Amino acid sequence: MTSSLSGSGRTDSRPSIGELVGTLSEKLSQLIRDEIRLAKAEMADKAKHAAAGIGLFVGAGLLAFFALATLIATVVLALDLVLPAWAAALIVGVALLAVAAGLAYLGKTILERGGPPVPARVQESIKADVEAVKKGLSA
Repeated sequence: MTSSLSGSGRTDSRPSIGELVGTLSEKLSQLIRDEIRLAKAEMADKAKHAAAGIGLFVGAGLLAFFALATLIATVVLALDLVLPAWAAALIVGVALLAVAAGLAYLGKTILERGGPPVPARVQESIKADVEAVKKGLSA
């Protein structure tokens, strides 16, 4: 009687458990590398938004500092009772505070647009990967 055994002693073309484990290991490591790349890209985007918002807050703080200095100069000039000088300083101080408030609002808006510094897309992708693996193991 002749047998249709191949050199490995197998009678069919299905992969062995060792081959399946090797393929699983290879695919899993590739999946993890891809998820890490996605997380890096997402975090870089969020960091860019945060940096822009923080820069605007720094600008607002600097202008608020100069506005405070101008308002202090206004008080000094008001004590000197030189109406045109203190009135001009008051106008400049209020204008600087208005600009600082605008920059602070813009910075807050940009920071909120960036969202929390959590790679949400990666989390969803990993959840989908886990579900796919669970379905594959149960089949």
